[in-house]
Formats: sequence, C-alpha cells, structure tokens
Amino acid sequence: MIPFIKWNHWWIRVFDYPRLQKLTIILTLLLLWVVLPHEATQKELWTFLLLLAAAAIFLLIKVIPFSPFGKKMVETVEFDETSSIHILIGNVFQPNTQHPLLIKLVHETNPDLIFLVETDSHWEKGLKSLEKDYKHLIKLPLDNTYGLLLYSKLEIISHEINYLIDPGIPSLDLNVKLKNGKVIKIHGIHPTPPVPTQNPKSTDRDAEILMVGKKVKLLDKPALVIGDLNDVAWSYTTELFLKISEMADPRKGRGVFNTFHAKIPFLRWPLDHVFLSKHFGLVSIKVHKSIGSDHFPISMIARLTIENNTNTKKANGDEKKEAREKINRGLSNED
Repeated sequence: MIPFIKWNHWWIRVFDYPRLQKLTIILTLLLLWVVLPHEATQKELWTFLLLLAAAAIFLLIKVIPFSPFGKKMVETVEFDETSSIHILIGNVFQPNTQHPLLIKLVHETNPDLIFLVETDSHWEKGLKSLEKDYKHLIKLPLDNTYGLLLYSKLEIISHEINYLIDPGIPSLDLNVKLKNGKVIKIHGIHPTPPVPTQNPKSTDRDAEILMVGKKVKLLDKPALVIGDLNDVAWSYTTELFLKISEMADPRKGRGVFNTFHAKIPFLRWPLDHVFLSKHFGLVSIKVHKSIGSDHFPISMIARLTIENNTNTKKANGDEKKEAREKINRGLSNED
C-alpha cells in the first residue's frame, strides 16, 4: 500500500521499484497459506487470502503491460540502414575499472551512438580508443558520479549542455543527422536518485524528467529521451512523463528488460530507458551482459517511420519558441 502515498520521501518512493519481487512474494505467500497447515479461523483465512489476492491482482495489472501479453506502444518495423539509429546506453558505475569489457561490447554491437553516465576522467582515458571510429564527441567527465560521455558516428548538428535542476548534474540536448539526412532530437539525462546518501526526496528527479517531457511535447520533429532515469518504467512519474511528452515506451508489450542491479539477481528492475516519439518504430531492444557495473548496458535500434508529427499540437510558431525559452530558464509551473 505504501506506493499509494504520494509523498516524495525516498523511503516511500523506493517501494515503486520492486513490483515483480512483491508479486513473487505475495504469490508464494498465497501458495504457502493454502498448502501448509495453520490454526487460522475461517474468517482470518479468507481475510488474509482476499487481501493477498487483491494485492496480487493490482501488481499483475501494473506488470502485465511490460510483458508479451501487454499492448505494444511502439510497432515493430524492419531495419533500414539510412533511416535507423542504433543506440547503446550504459551506467558504467564510476569506480568500475573494466573499460575493456565495454570496448569489447561496442566492437561486438557496433552502435551508431553511445551514451554513458557516471563517467569520470579515468573512464574518458580508458575509452580513448573508441574515438578512432566515433568522430563526434561530447565529453563531460565528472568526479561526482554525474559525468557524461557521448560518442557518435552520426553527425551532431548542434548540442547544448543543460543543468536543469542542479548545477552539478548535466544533461544533453542534441540534434543528430541520420544517414538519410533527416535530423532528430536526442535528450540524454541522468537525474539524481531518491536515496538518503544523495537526495532524500524524489523531487529533483521527478522535476528533471518532467521538464524534459515538456520540452519534447513542444518539438515539431522526431525525438528520443535516453539515459539512466533512476526511475522504473511503471512509476507514477514515468507514466506522467509519457503522458506529457506523448512519447512511447518500447518495453510495453515486449518485456521488462531489467538493467539494475547487475550483481543482485533478485533485486532487478528497469532503470535505464529509451523513450521514442511516435515518429519511430522499433527494430530491436536488448539488455547486454555485464561490463563490471551495477547496471547492465541496454541497446535499441529505432527506425524513423514518420518525418513530421501528425499529432495535434497546442502550441505553434512563436508560442512554441516562447514556451521553450521559459522551460530553458527553469521557470516553475506557477510561472
């Protein structure tokens, strides 16, 4: 019941994460309660069974969309060399020193664009060999676990480095040209998690995610939002982000694709994301083997299927420009 409380304290929001784990525990309790002998009265028995069953049904409703039984938000399309983009995303875990594992994965998968978070100067040096094949670079190595490295074979037309919430936490906003000449927008973010050691509340994380959602909403061209969002795919914040931005989650109708925690099998959930505007179809999505981090890398191939957004937009021309400027200035909702 705790996630129903809308407080933003970390010890509340942390219970958003383990949906599958809670479902497993509840189904196990139901089975044990039925099979094992007990001294409960009929009233106690049925009360307990009904409560567990209600909880199980609620969790199933939340989890089923992230399974092959759910409805796909993004259609499956065939690969096309000129209109597709292959992206590899990874939280490398800053103290991790196994740079060769990531380099090997890059050589095996050959992505067009690589977006890495928690990268410091040691990671920048350790991945220097990638710069031979990836000529377009954005490097922001930091020692505070919020460094960013982006490598691209595709031309980066322009880019901005933003500090949407915290002056120590950067995010990227770039325009990338596909091989067919079409330009797409990519937002790369890594907001702070709601944990007592870093930020005891989820306010900053939620605000950054939703600010990017509002920016995407105002775009008139294809867009991707990628990165370690420190939030699960089924949370209230992520659902609100999808509603605001009108983007789609390729996990829905396909699977959970857990990326964290790589070293604790029972405690795994989807923290690293690729969200697509409705201009795209999905060719493939895959979680890769460990690179020594506490996150698994995840890759996606998306194909541009619609050049212009046919959805109705509330803002146009000057209104869009003005709204973008307001968001970039970090104005509050009241403003």
